[in-house]
Parts: sequence; C-alpha cells; structure tokens
Amino acid sequence: MAKYLLLEHYRGAPVPANDVPMDQWTPEEISAHVKYMQDFADRLEGTGEFVDAQALDPEGMWVRYDGEGRPPVTDGPFAETKDLIAGWMVIDVDSHERALELAGELSAAPGAGGRPIHEWLELCPFLTAPPTVTE
Repeated sequence: MAKYLLLEHYRGAPVPANDVPMDQWTPEEISAHVKYMQDFADRLEGTGEFVDAQALDPEGMWVRYDGEGRPPVTDGPFAETKDLIAGWMVIDVDSHERALELAGELSAAPGAGGRPIHEWLELCPFLTAPPTVTE
C-alpha cells in the first residue's frame, strides 16, 4: 500500500471546466458537493483505502521561529495558504494507477448547476524512506 495526498486548491491550479467559486453556489449545490465528497470517502473507507480528509478554514497565517526566547513571527492574519489550499484527502492504495483513478473520480465532484467541477487535484505520494545522502 502507498499513501497519497490529494490537495484541493482554491486557486493556483489550472482553471477547472466548471469554474464558479463556491461562494456563488446555491445551498443545494453546496449540499450536493458535500454529499458527493462524503459518499466518496465512505466508499473508500469500506475498501480500506481512506485515511483522512479535511476541509480547511480560510483563516490562518504563516508562522516561523525567530530565535531562542523570542515569540514566533507571523505575517498577520492573511496567509497566502488560505487562498490556495481548500482541503485535502489522504488515501492508501495498492498502486499509483489506483491513486490516479481515485483522483480523477474526486475531480468530478458536482459544482455549480450540478455539473462536475473537473477540478485539478494535486496528487502527491508520501515519502516512504528518507533520502539517501552520499558524500
């Protein structure tokens, strides 16, 4: 089994076919989208391929260490990440081909007008071993 991260983006990815921002969807369209996502996760849970999924709140900030005894440095209340990453799902599958298949299916979640979004998802395999360092 190999784990993959499926990242959903608010922006930064190629424009999807059904490019209507969610804040312009009707309540019924949002409900249909959420149901599709939940049904997808439930099905993968049944096959043992689901690990976790989260939608991200748009609030957040960049934080970094600023030295011993000093408070962390932040960029303020508006991190760029909140504009980019909408959510993620982790799957654990038998092959890269299966990960591609599931990413394609997740990309078809309904959006405005009940039509598939055809959203671009970032598919990232988990690192299975630390990189080898040679001198």
